Amino acid sequence: MLGHLSRNPGDVEQKWLLNLAFMTLGKYPESVPKEHLISLAPFGSKEDIGRFVDIAPSLGVDAFGQAGGVIIDDFDNDGLMDIVVSTWDDCKPLHYYHNNGDGTFTDRAEPAGLSKQLGGLNLIQTDYNNDGWLDIFVLRGGWRSPMRCSLLRNNGDGTFTDVTREAGLAARATSTQGAVWADFDNDGWLDLFVVNENSPSQLFHNNGNGTFTDVAHFAGVDRIAFSKAVVAGDYDGDGYADFYVSNYAGENFLYHNNQNGTFTDVAKKLHVETPIFSFPAWFFDYDNDGWLDLFVSSFVHSVSEVIGSYLGLPGKAETLKLYKNMGGTSFQDATQEAGLARVFMPMGSNFGDIDNDGFLDFYLGTGDPSYASLVPNVLFKNMGGKHFTDITASSKTGSLQKGHGVAIADIFNDGQPCIYENIGGATPGDQYYSALFRNPGARNNWISIKLVGVKTNRAAIGARIKLTLMGKDGKPRYIYRDVNSGGSFGASPLQQHLGLGDASRVETLEIWWPTSKTRQTFNNVGANQFIEARELAKTYSKLERRRIKV
Repeated sequence: MLGHLSRNPGDVEQKWLLNLAFMTLGKYPESVPKEHLISLAPFGSKEDIGRFVDIAPSLGVDAFGQAGGVIIDDFDNDGLMDIVVSTWDDCKPLHYYHNNGDGTFTDRAEPAGLSKQLGGLNLIQTDYNNDGWLDIFVLRGGWRSPMRCSLLRNNGDGTFTDVTREAGLAARATSTQGAVWADFDNDGWLDLFVVNENSPSQLFHNNGNGTFTDVAHFAGVDRIAFSKAVVAGDYDGDGYADFYVSNYAGENFLYHNNQNGTFTDVAKKLHVETPIFSFPAWFFDYDNDGWLDLFVSSFVHSVSEVIGSYLGLPGKAETLKLYKNMGGTSFQDATQEAGLARVFMPMGSNFGDIDNDGFLDFYLGTGDPSYASLVPNVLFKNMGGKHFTDITASSKTGSLQKGHGVAIADIFNDGQPCIYENIGGATPGDQYYSALFRNPGARNNWISIKLVGVKTNRAAIGARIKLTLMGKDGKPRYIYRDVNSGGSFGASPLQQHLGLGDASRVETLEIWWPTSKTRQTFNNVGANQFIEARELAKTYSKLERRRIKV
């Protein structure tokens, strides 16, 4: 390595790996040749909310494997968050870590009927048949040959049944790792949009009888691209879900819902078609102005570009993109002002309010198939909707192992969201243990809201929440949230956790339901509690949740 650097002193990747090698030997920085020394100052954190400790080993949820997906949600309706983990290894089954409520988890994959579900680079959950039990969709074939995805129906008795064929979802095997559930026609049944690699995307309309019909061609969304992610959100506030498709080595698509079963791509018109080399994406309201903004991550196979970005060196790669929604009619590129004009190589990622201040933060799981791609996973804190700051170093969440599926959830019912990361690379020799970073605990208040659709789909995907809080200055403050399962790789709970900052109560809780087009309003809702709100009901109910001590 030193010989190579003597001939190529500007090789940032080799410099980085040399510095890492000395770190593993405990000889950094004193033994690193001065001309090759990389200072860690640019990797530091200007903000500190406390250290997140990996407690996955002590809980027995440190799945060992290659890259894969993760879901955190309550699959048996006992009020406790369970964890489902997949792996890219086609010879290994899903893990179904059941939350026992006493600080322990048990892998129930075999009795649940999930031990025969092999592989899967991504997972998402929903209640596709409106029976009140969350189902699982496993995506396969990404980066490789076509494979069949699986729809796993929750039987409500602790078991799941593979209903892919009878549901009409097994007609064509594809290479995919991106899909999203959304009720695009507001008929009360969740539809499924699957994006593929170099084959037409599929939009499966839910027929309401357990079966689906592919309507992608009629809808105008059966385009061919090397698609990596798809997310849903009503970006223009017309009451209908729109779709954003992130493509690798091609322009991205923003499908506007025409409210007649068809869509129009407006990405170029609204200037959100880049980065050209994209990967994860999501809709979220990062500045709490009531309009869904759009985050799209670039993806570059270059350690030199990533480390160079940390060091402030000139680069050639595309940066992350943050598009601010300007009232539903246009987007403004806010990347630079938000402090996100950075280069990473994220695959897995997700967002959530980790410090309960009312603003959404996000975590990036980084890496690519190369063994040399040892770069930190990254945690960004939202600074009041103005910009984001890197708190990886202070939070101790910057694992160098390859990060993939990420979910953020209040696993212990203590109001403090934790971060679960499925860690592992693309090859058998690059496997690693997944991590559960426990939240050190913020002093801010919070509220957890479970929505139950009646005319709207039972999972309430697509419903909107608005909180009105009163600040210490006597001025109102607003927090907005759309119900979805989080980012495009890894799925957080459908139950919505919202930080309240120092507000001791919610002055007004408003919920808008897309199918019934009704709005509920509840006043003077107490903080630090779990509640359930059913569509069309006049009151909400308090949920008793047992706090778990670990």
